[in-house]
Amino acid sequence: MRQVARYVRSTCGFRKLTLNTFASSTFISHPRFHATIHTPPPLSYDLRCLEAPRLSHAKDPDHVRQISQHLEKVGMLKIKLGFPDSDSDYLKQLLHSLHEHHNHQLPISHSATRGWFWDVRPSETNFQAGDHQARSETMNDFPWHTDCSYEEPPPRYFALQVLQHDRYGGGTLSVLNVQRLSELLPPSARAALKAPEYRISIPSEFIKDPSRKHIHATVLATGPDGESTMIRYREDILEPLTDRASRALEELKEALARKEVQAQATVHLRSSDLPKGSIILMDNRRWLHARNHINDPARHLRRVRWDVCPFGDASESRA
Repeated sequence: MRQVARYVRSTCGFRKLTLNTFASSTFISHPRFHATIHTPPPLSYDLRCLEAPRLSHAKDPDHVRQISQHLEKVGMLKIKLGFPDSDSDYLKQLLHSLHEHHNHQLPISHSATRGWFWDVRPSETNFQAGDHQARSETMNDFPWHTDCSYEEPPPRYFALQVLQHDRYGGGTLSVLNVQRLSELLPPSARAALKAPEYRISIPSEFIKDPSRKHIHATVLATGPDGESTMIRYREDILEPLTDRASRALEELKEALARKEVQAQATVHLRSSDLPKGSIILMDNRRWLHARNHINDPARHLRRVRWDVCPFGDASESRA
């Protein structure tokens, strides 16, 4: 497979991001669908990196404003910490600053027993949700998904702090631009995916109310600007409820496997792009993300999700 490389300018220096190099991973397979659809130009993406040399930057008005503006505009941002922060104090203070000065909603709890933060690291016995092992607690691939797609509504943003990167080349974070993906879908599929004709099951480890185990929801929605596209997607917990919903979901899965999507809408962030001391902040609705196999059992990230707000105009209901 031909390798396509792009350089990404940031205030932390240039980052070389390689596209189309993970076709053997489970979340990137060979396409089976070849519709004649206009292909947009290659993805040109500026992964901005802000430095936070001191903890006090989490309360610095200019620093916090830049983060808020870039998340609103682009939906992905890297922070480079200049100090040890094993307790994630920077993120805690930053989220309070975004709440107080930029109207971000505070983080949601992960489950009935876990609070704001969730440790993303392999574990064979010590699970954060009691008897249930989360997919993030394995070393396996984690295909394209939205965090908390089962929430009503899903949080707008999430952050991953790298406490220990994979030292052996695994655990690459891949991100996919939802707007580019939607442009490769036929109009009929987009319309069906915007109808609340899907049942999303809540994974056992994230159930907060034992009487509520799934929701009815849309997969796509129109953003607050009336033009952009948002998504809530995780294939293994998503069930179509009508024939047209089933057909549209198949078209979405086919599109995710197409070479055009890998070349035009996907960026891969290796451990060298996100080393220990890095934080990646992402718009959970405008970017899908995935992870390939972890090679280092000591890999350790910490996750937080915040800013729950309406998911387009789509209606959702309990079932």
